[in-house]
Amino acid sequence: MKLIDPARGQAALDACLTALGAGGQPERAQLLTAVRFTLARFERAHPGHSVEVRVPPAGAIQAIAGPRHTRGTPPNVVETDPVTWLRLVTGTLEWRDAVSAGTVTASGNRADLTDYLRGQQ
Repeated sequence: MKLIDPARGQAALDACLTALGAGGQPERAQLLTAVRFTLARFERAHPGHSVEVRVPPAGAIQAIAGPRHTRGTPPNVVETDPVTWLRLVTGTLEWRDAVSAGTVTASGNRADLTDYLRGQQ
Protein backbone atom coordinates (compact mmCIF):
# COMPACT_ATOMS: atom_id res chain seq x y z
CA MET A 1 0.00 0.00 0.00
CA LYS A 2 1.30 3.42 -0.92
CA LEU A 3 2.45 5.37 2.10
CA ILE A 4 0.39 8.41 3.01
CA ASP A 5 1.98 11.40 4.69
CA PRO A 6 1.50 10.65 8.40
CA ALA A 7 0.23 14.13 9.24
CA ARG A 8 -2.29 14.02 6.39
CA GLY A 9 -3.37 10.49 7.27
CA GLN A 10 -3.79 11.27 10.96
CA ALA A 11 -5.73 14.46 10.16
CA ALA A 12 -8.10 12.49 7.93
CA LEU A 13 -8.50 9.80 10.58
CA ASP A 14 -9.23 12.40 13.27
CA ALA A 15 -11.80 14.13 11.03
CA CYS A 16 -13.51 10.80 10.33
CA LEU A 17 -13.64 9.86 13.99
CA THR A 18 -15.07 13.28 14.86
CA ALA A 19 -17.79 12.91 12.22
CA LEU A 20 -18.62 9.36 13.32
CA GLY A 21 -18.62 10.37 16.98
CA ALA A 22 -21.16 13.07 16.21
CA GLY A 23 -23.38 10.55 14.45
CA GLY A 24 -22.54 11.79 10.97
CA GLN A 25 -20.75 10.40 7.97
CA PRO A 26 -17.16 11.37 7.11
CA GLU A 27 -16.44 13.10 3.83
CA ARG A 28 -15.57 10.53 1.16
CA ALA A 29 -12.06 11.86 0.45
CA GLN A 30 -11.18 11.92 4.14
CA LEU A 31 -12.65 8.46 4.65
CA LEU A 32 -10.62 6.93 1.83
CA THR A 33 -7.44 8.66 3.02
CA ALA A 34 -7.99 7.52 6.60
CA VAL A 35 -8.60 3.92 5.53
CA ARG A 36 -5.52 3.86 3.29
CA PHE A 37 -3.47 5.38 6.11
CA THR A 38 -4.62 2.77 8.63
CA LEU A 39 -4.25 -0.10 6.15
CA ALA A 40 -0.65 0.94 5.49
CA ARG A 41 -0.01 1.25 9.21
CA PHE A 42 -1.53 -2.21 9.81
CA GLU A 43 0.56 -3.69 7.00
CA ARG A 44 3.77 -2.24 8.47
CA ALA A 45 2.88 -3.41 11.99
CA HIS A 46 2.06 -6.95 10.84
CA PRO A 47 4.24 -7.76 7.83
CA GLY A 48 3.58 -10.87 5.84
CA HIS A 49 1.39 -12.25 3.09
CA SER A 50 -0.88 -14.84 4.71
CA VAL A 51 -4.04 -12.70 5.07
CA GLU A 52 -5.57 -10.36 2.54
CA VAL A 53 -7.47 -7.46 4.09
CA ARG A 54 -9.90 -5.79 1.68
CA VAL A 55 -11.65 -2.50 2.37
CA PRO A 56 -13.31 -1.54 -0.90
CA PRO A 57 -13.12 0.91 -2.50
CA ALA A 58 -10.18 2.23 -0.46
CA GLY A 59 -7.70 -0.59 -0.87
CA ALA A 60 -6.41 -4.00 0.04
CA ILE A 61 -3.26 -5.26 1.70
CA GLN A 62 -1.55 -8.52 2.47
CA ALA A 63 -0.33 -8.82 6.02
CA ILE A 64 0.49 -11.23 8.85
CA ALA A 65 3.32 -13.70 8.79
CA GLY A 66 2.64 -17.20 7.56
CA PRO A 67 2.32 -19.09 4.30
CA ARG A 68 2.50 -16.82 1.27
CA HIS A 69 -0.36 -16.93 -1.20
CA THR A 70 0.54 -16.48 -4.88
CA ARG A 71 -2.39 -17.37 -7.18
CA GLY A 72 -6.18 -17.43 -7.21
CA THR A 73 -8.38 -16.51 -4.30
CA PRO A 74 -6.36 -16.24 -1.09
CA PRO A 75 -7.26 -18.80 1.59
CA ASN A 76 -7.39 -16.14 4.32
CA VAL A 77 -9.47 -13.10 3.44
CA VAL A 78 -11.00 -10.34 5.52
CA GLU A 79 -13.38 -7.88 3.90
CA THR A 80 -15.24 -4.96 5.39
CA ASP A 81 -16.48 -1.48 4.62
CA PRO A 82 -14.45 1.69 5.33
CA VAL A 83 -16.38 2.82 8.42
CA THR A 84 -16.24 -0.61 10.04
CA TRP A 85 -12.50 -0.81 9.34
CA LEU A 86 -11.87 2.54 11.03
CA ARG A 87 -13.92 1.51 14.03
CA LEU A 88 -12.01 -1.76 14.28
CA VAL A 89 -8.54 -0.21 14.09
CA THR A 90 -9.41 2.52 16.59
CA GLY A 91 -10.91 0.12 19.09
CA THR A 92 -14.45 1.52 19.00
CA LEU A 93 -15.73 -1.78 17.60
CA GLU A 94 -14.74 -5.26 18.68
CA TRP A 95 -13.85 -7.87 16.04
CA ARG A 96 -16.39 -10.41 17.29
CA ASP A 97 -19.17 -7.81 17.25
CA ALA A 98 -18.38 -6.80 13.67
CA VAL A 99 -18.32 -10.43 12.55
CA SER A 100 -21.59 -11.16 14.39
CA ALA A 101 -23.24 -8.12 12.82
CA GLY A 102 -22.11 -9.22 9.37
CA THR A 103 -20.09 -6.06 8.69
CA VAL A 104 -16.93 -8.16 8.42
CA THR A 105 -16.53 -11.34 6.43
CA ALA A 106 -13.56 -13.47 7.34
CA SER A 107 -12.56 -16.77 5.79
CA GLY A 108 -9.61 -18.96 6.58
CA ASN A 109 -7.96 -20.10 9.77
CA ARG A 110 -5.75 -16.98 9.96
CA ALA A 111 -8.50 -14.45 9.23
CA ASP A 112 -9.39 -13.60 12.84
CA LEU A 113 -7.71 -10.22 13.40
CA THR A 114 -8.63 -9.89 17.10
CA ASP A 115 -5.07 -10.13 18.40
CA TYR A 116 -3.67 -7.94 15.61
CA LEU A 117 -6.15 -5.13 16.17
CA ARG A 118 -5.26 -4.81 19.85
CA GLY A 119 -2.77 -2.03 20.28
CA GLN A 120 -3.50 -0.45 16.87
CA GLN A 121 -5.25 2.47 18.50
